[in-house]
Amino acid sequence: MKTIEQMTLREKIGQMIVTGFPSIEMSQEMQEVIEHYKVGNVILFSHNIENKFQLGELTAQLQQSFTKHTGVPGFITIDQEGGRVTRMPKDATNVAGAMAIASSGRTENAYAAGRITARELKALGINFNLAPVMDINNNPLNPVINVRSYGDSVETVREYGIAMMKGLIDGGVMSSLKHFPGHGDTNVDSHIGLPTIDKSLEELEQLELIPFVSAIEQGAHAIMSSHILFPQIEKSGLPATMSYAIITEILKEKLGFKGLVVSDCLEMDAIKRYYGTAQGALGAIKAGIDLIFISHSVELVEEAVHLIEEAVVAGDLKEAVIDAAVNKILAYKSQYCSIEAPNYNIVGCDVHRRANELMRTETICVVKGEIEQVHARDEQLLFVGSYSYRSDMASSSVNKDANFAQYFGEHFEAAYEIIDIDPNEVQIEAVMSKIQHYKHVVIGLFNGRENKGQLELVKRIIASGCNLTAITLGRPYDLSLIEGQFTGIAAFEYSANTFHSLIPLLNGEQQSTAQITIQL
Repeated sequence: MKTIEQMTLREKIGQMIVTGFPSIEMSQEMQEVIEHYKVGNVILFSHNIENKFQLGELTAQLQQSFTKHTGVPGFITIDQEGGRVTRMPKDATNVAGAMAIASSGRTENAYAAGRITARELKALGINFNLAPVMDINNNPLNPVINVRSYGDSVETVREYGIAMMKGLIDGGVMSSLKHFPGHGDTNVDSHIGLPTIDKSLEELEQLELIPFVSAIEQGAHAIMSSHILFPQIEKSGLPATMSYAIITEILKEKLGFKGLVVSDCLEMDAIKRYYGTAQGALGAIKAGIDLIFISHSVELVEEAVHLIEEAVVAGDLKEAVIDAAVNKILAYKSQYCSIEAPNYNIVGCDVHRRANELMRTETICVVKGEIEQVHARDEQLLFVGSYSYRSDMASSSVNKDANFAQYFGEHFEAAYEIIDIDPNEVQIEAVMSKIQHYKHVVIGLFNGRENKGQLELVKRIIASGCNLTAITLGRPYDLSLIEGQFTGIAAFEYSANTFHSLIPLLNGEQQSTAQITIQL
């Protein structure tokens, strides 16, 4: 592996950058940015992944390019939190999300989720997982964290987050906690806006910082910054990612963090729209960030590299700052970036799948009432639900991989109605005209707070006197918006894995032991 003394300035800058590309095969643009701009790391998204065999071949190809053109193996990073934020393919073992895992009441499930995830990532050549989330979800209106958090209390987030972190590390994969100094108390998604948290450092120390402090004490290796304004701490109008006061003075000096500090993606609108991605990259390095993510655009990577080079030449950025970051990067790469042949037998193996199924069953919470047992071929049973869609980023695309109503209707050989994500009056009336033929309606809710038609339909079903089971397939806070008599179940995630876990609870084969970890 090339040493820092053997590197040019551009090669050192390249070690500090993580980028991506939009296909399942390594693009020509990605090849060129590694070759010409010496970018030494990549982030993979769902659009890069088809199945485990393709993914193993892709990571091997990427590492071949990194070692050939930079002399150093690359960080191959991914957001594999589990639950809602899952990138791995269907033939891998995809664990439940944070809030779901915490609802099981067993921290060993968080450790197991991390260990299973790490073993499968490493088997496919991925060495750096951007997880777990250490944000305390103390704002029910939070559009971007919510079920990605373990809960709304310090104790829950600290215990389960550290357990997941240790599982990842013990499984041989680097782990990055996120989003420092805390993204839980926001009502704006930093993918599409610039959130503000108007709290003092003293207030953060009493809540948001505690999980990070504990994780640092337990050996955290990497921490990701957030694109959030903290005007009482950083008075210049810069978000945490670009704030020397937050990154260097608080995280590194006051909290004593010696590990790798990484940025959230600098193409998110919180940076790109308000500061510019390249300026954000330079500002992040000046603030003390070691590894910067420009996750999608090669052009923006090139612009950032040139801007950083110019800043060093002009004396606006000391090369010693870059050297300190690169030395840390190389140290962690020597620990985590060994290049091995893919081991496809580990990925999606029976042991992992059985453990995952058991964990997932333990996460389903009965929040209100008692489960009314569901029987196959019940002519008085109706399932209702929309498709899922991405509601917390600029793109709100429909995901038609699975539909709640259709899945359960077909499984139980019962009637079902597919509705729009936000049904209008006509569609609500159409469903209600059929309700009179059924005694029990099971509805899957998906982000009802933003889609009032779902809640209006639920209200009318309850008013009709029909027995209702409402299952939240996203934020469980939707259950707090429903009045009257009904059974409320929190399932946390809209996926076929979750549907599979719900079946034994609905048909009476298993009892729920989970407890919700937030106040509703």
